[in-house]
Amino acid sequence: MRAQEITFLKLVQGDKQFQVPLYQRTYSWGREQLQRLWEDIGELVDQHLAGEPAAPHFLGSVVLAPGQIQAGGVQRWLVVDGQQRLTTLMLAFTALRDHLKEMGDARGGDRVHRQVLVNEFHEGADHYRLLPTQADRDAYTACVQSRADAGGGDNIGAAYRFFRGALAHDHEAGDERWASTVETVLKDLLSIVEITAEPGDNVYRIFESINNTGVGLSQSDLLRNYVFMLLPKRGERIYQELWLPMQQSLGPKNLELLVWLDLVVRGHYKTKQSEIYREQQNRLQPLTGDEDALQREIEQLAERAARFLRIVEPAREQAPALRAVLERLASWGGQTHYPLALHLLDLLAAGRTTPDEAAQALGYVESYLVRRLICQTPTTGLNRIFMEAPKELEADRPAAEAVRRFLSGRRRRWPSDEELRAAVRAKPFYWSGRPPQRSYILRRLEESYRASEPVDFAKASLSVEHVLPQRPAPAWFDLLAEETEPDQTPQELHDLLVHTLGNLTLTGDNAKLSNHPFERKQQILDASALRMNLEIASAPRWGKAQILERADRLADRAAELWPGPIGGVKPTGEESPGWVELRAALVAMPSGTWTTYGDVAELIGSHPVPVGAYLGANTSVIGAYRVLTVEGRVSPSFRWADGSDRPPPQELLASEGVRFDSLERAHPSQRLSAAELATLLGRDVTQPAAHDPLPDGEDAAAAERFRAQLRDNWPAAFEGVVAALDFWRRQGGHVTYGRHDETSCFPMLDLGTSHGPHLMWPVGIYPVSGTVEVVFQYLKTRSPFDDTEQRRELLNRLNKIDGIDLPEAKLELRPSFPVSVFAEHGDEICEVLDWFVGVAALDLAQRN
Repeated sequence: MRAQEITFLKLVQGDKQFQVPLYQRTYSWGREQLQRLWEDIGELVDQHLAGEPAAPHFLGSVVLAPGQIQAGGVQRWLVVDGQQRLTTLMLAFTALRDHLKEMGDARGGDRVHRQVLVNEFHEGADHYRLLPTQADRDAYTACVQSRADAGGGDNIGAAYRFFRGALAHDHEAGDERWASTVETVLKDLLSIVEITAEPGDNVYRIFESINNTGVGLSQSDLLRNYVFMLLPKRGERIYQELWLPMQQSLGPKNLELLVWLDLVVRGHYKTKQSEIYREQQNRLQPLTGDEDALQREIEQLAERAARFLRIVEPAREQAPALRAVLERLASWGGQTHYPLALHLLDLLAAGRTTPDEAAQALGYVESYLVRRLICQTPTTGLNRIFMEAPKELEADRPAAEAVRRFLSGRRRRWPSDEELRAAVRAKPFYWSGRPPQRSYILRRLEESYRASEPVDFAKASLSVEHVLPQRPAPAWFDLLAEETEPDQTPQELHDLLVHTLGNLTLTGDNAKLSNHPFERKQQILDASALRMNLEIASAPRWGKAQILERADRLADRAAELWPGPIGGVKPTGEESPGWVELRAALVAMPSGTWTTYGDVAELIGSHPVPVGAYLGANTSVIGAYRVLTVEGRVSPSFRWADGSDRPPPQELLASEGVRFDSLERAHPSQRLSAAELATLLGRDVTQPAAHDPLPDGEDAAAAERFRAQLRDNWPAAFEGVVAALDFWRRQGGHVTYGRHDETSCFPMLDLGTSHGPHLMWPVGIYPVSGTVEVVFQYLKTRSPFDDTEQRRELLNRLNKIDGIDLPEAKLELRPSFPVSVFAEHGDEICEVLDWFVGVAALDLAQRN
């Protein structure tokens, strides 16, 4: 084998083709990996535009084996390892090509297509520079060919849509050279080590050895080995007295985090955690031979470790005010604030600030994070802001003032009081952040009532409750009908209100509250120990007026609890974050799907009318034609911009696979709800019951509630559902039940391995609304259904049953079918469940 470092453009140039062999898995990169790569690309673009020298960014290795060369054909290379990187970069180039064309640079788009994506003078399969596995091939070639179905619901389509959205979003903030600079970075500043096997090498053995290696050394392990190699005389003593206690108190993960934070607070804020060893090595290299200086470095790191421990374990902090805010940030979760918190503790240790001043500064950090979550400000760049903070704070100001001034910077998006109040009224708070963060905000709001006998939240088992239920009984819609606007249905009003902060509270009685009428909920809430629940119980009714009134009261409390930026006013001239979010959602939609103005309005916390006006004035927004009326028709007011040669929206949607009936209405199964749009944007819209199912038999009352609700609402389907659940148990599964609103049901399979439990479930059954959700969203993270082909097979088997019509574009979502299908086709559903168990069991046997 031979190896060389090479740029991506040089790797792919020439008449060659990279083939992914059958023994490779399908493409599997998700949003997290794509976002990390895009951030790296963005840094290189920024450096290049600023005229700074930009070193190539190392992506990793690609292992290739030569294939056959046919006369007049291309040189084929088997991709033994590295197909994820290759496929991702090719998809980035397809998105860049389409972006350049959309921006009017047809020549640039053609250049990218011919230089990178295709072998221009070859046809058929030889035309493509990359040929993925058969399972991914059609989705990939659809992107390269710019077919209407490009950007479907699988991982290939999701990656293409991610790059389309990232390019569109970042282009708006860049200058006219931005897109061409992205092209330069992708071609010439991404470095890959090309490892080429020799003819006769056993390619499959190479693949096995690469993918079955032991655990490598961590970055902190490498640093430790390097430092103590430079300490031949006193290394053993320093290791015993300083390094080992630090390593034992922090643990491996926190130690690695510390040596990265050590670089960040020193000003090396662009250092990635994968580059810790190299950066620390470069920093310590001049001290070679000076054991005194190296000892001082380790002493300083050990002192910083003790300060870092107070951040991750706030109980160690002695100052009450500082301990309280560190505890709140620990409850908030995440590591975003770590660089700034550690810098403030460094200042405190150096006598350059006081505990109260540091506490106030961290209070502004909490306010910044909470306000951004409530206002659903995009988190892009948030980590970088806090990594830059230690270097950018004004040293001549008190710490709290310096932090507040820094976070108030215009491009750092600290929402004003005006934005906060608007968001509390309209944004779907229930889809903001992570569940613990939502609970944290509600807990802090409850504490702001300063009850004489406050609730002990450490002991209370509370969860978030929708007062107006997520799946309301008809009586709720009768109440809402009194407050609807012209041309607005009670369901549309419900959707705009149900997830807002004004409709949410904390309770330990979710099962009791369920979706009962408000009068029954009043009785339960009136016995609550929480002041916010007593306030709700005192309301005469619970509709739009009461929800908005409560929202305004909570907004006042939030503004007092979490102060805003200096000036406290919304910056002028900035576009509403809602429109940014709208564009991101439409880009994220798989081909072959549609949504409504109301769904988009619910997602961004707006109203269908301004959404329609915005899209009517901006038809060039990617995916604008996918937004239809609630009936599934193209809005009469939708018009392409003058001079556009694009086909009519209905024709365009039909070419993607959207089905229309004789009345020109799009098929409802292909509609994306607001919750599904939020899922595509990476928001946590998980049903609580799916997070915390109960083992069968542990809660007989829940099981009985499920059966009673099913019998009352869908009597014809009752016997079929019960029989299917009994069949599931006979196959080795068990059944769990949810705790919230209607009592949902989940047939669970525990394929425990030596590494712990491995739970999966194919569907969730909702006995009031009468829907059966097929949970592809969860299955895609669980073997073997993390393979797109296995999820597609499940979809196809279900679609053979009359009454089930699941769109392929929802292979990463939770499409549903009516529970009434069980009435006549229960046996056929059991056959699919039997197949599901068999596939899962076979996968378990192969992995063991």
